[in-house]
Amino acid sequence: MKAPVYSIEGKEVGEMELRPEIFGARWNPDLVRQALLAQLGNRRSPLAHAKTRGEVSGGGKKPWRQKGTGRARHGSIRSPIWKGGGVTHGPRNDKSYTLKINKKMRTAAIRSVVSKKFAGGDLKIIEVITLSAPKTKELAGVLRTFLKAPKAGKLSALLIPAEGNRVIYRASANIPSVKSVDPRSINVEDLLGHRSILIERKAVEELKI
Repeated sequence: MKAPVYSIEGKEVGEMELRPEIFGARWNPDLVRQALLAQLGNRRSPLAHAKTRGEVSGGGKKPWRQKGTGRARHGSIRSPIWKGGGVTHGPRNDKSYTLKINKKMRTAAIRSVVSKKFAGGDLKIIEVITLSAPKTKELAGVLRTFLKAPKAGKLSALLIPAEGNRVIYRASANIPSVKSVDPRSINVEDLLGHRSILIERKAVEELKI
């Protein structure tokens, strides 16, 4: 399985042999969805918290006696039917959104997305992304060559540089919808959240999937 390799000028400079188990996997939308929900759920930290009648302040005394007043009987002002009382079935910050997915399933989901992007022409391999300095403007010019976008704000790409190419991370930090990730840390959310993927040739060999 071979794929063209491009220079930063957008010219084809050679070919590269790819691992079919990574770049030729079958598209599995159900597995990809499961992996994405697990990733989003495991990162979620619930903040909304409604107090129950046992947590609101006050209410230690019975509002009025049980009989003889002509009013309905009540035992505490902390009751959910009172203003300022506890909340019934409200959101709680002890709720867990964690979803378990094993390593093989997560790897298969990543391979499925990578293969779909490659088959659709949205994944391109670049020989090396070289910049004279970690400048956003210079990197934006390189991206326009591959993404055909008129403005830096319109760019949507996931950059996967080789392990030692740290300049790309600084140069891409100020471009909206552009993110740089380590080849050993790619995930389903990043792959699905960007229209195009640009990966360095050396980074292809460093993929841990």
